[in-house]
Amino acid sequence: MLRTADTAARATGGSESEPPVTIPRDPAREAARRELSKRMYHENDPGLFQRALKALWDWLDRLLNSAASATPGGTVGLIVVVLFIVAVLAALWWRLGTPRRQPSSAIALFDDRPRSAAEHRAASEAHAAQGHWNQAVQERMRAIVRSLEERTLLDLRPGRTADEAAADAGRALPAHTDRLRAAAREFDDVTYGGRSATEQSYDRIAGLDRDLERTRPALAHSSTSTSTSTSTSTSSTARNTRQGAAQ
Repeated sequence: MLRTADTAARATGGSESEPPVTIPRDPAREAARRELSKRMYHENDPGLFQRALKALWDWLDRLLNSAASATPGGTVGLIVVVLFIVAVLAALWWRLGTPRRQPSSAIALFDDRPRSAAEHRAASEAHAAQGHWNQAVQERMRAIVRSLEERTLLDLRPGRTADEAAADAGRALPAHTDRLRAAAREFDDVTYGGRSATEQSYDRIAGLDRDLERTRPALAHSSTSTSTSTSTSTSSTARNTRQGAAQ
């Protein structure tokens, strides 16, 4: 500011051989302000983003200092509290997993493209070979349901959900009711539950698919027994009739 004031004094017409001109304080301050407002003095000033970032860090620093002063043990106590909260949240996440989103309505098991059970199995195996376990699980569950439809153990019903298919199939194949329900839950978790399938979950559903292929339905067994009983009763009645006619 003194140098600026001296410059302003020289600009009034004075020379070094003449006695210095005394400028009042207010005009000198104004001259210094005008000089320092020139752009050349502000080329290295921080930008708007840097100033905002510095203000944010200053605010965080004041906040942490206030929290540390209010926490027993100061900064060390604050760090312990933060670590404890992080540990609790991590334990809850590990125990409960990713929060599941509740669907507004059940999602249909099949899309609009009709495919056979063999095609669904081929698609699931192709996904499994690439490690795409979510898609592999979905296609294998569709293969199971489509296979049961092809065997007429389930009726063809557009819009059927995995839970509905498992419940209907469990009545025809009661020995596999629990595994069918577990497979349906796996399908639901992967499709709209936000969870990721694993190789083990795919192996369980693929094993269920293979076992169902070798299982005779309870309905067929019951029908066979009824048919056999009816046939036996009819033969016995016919034999008794013939014996009565002969007598």
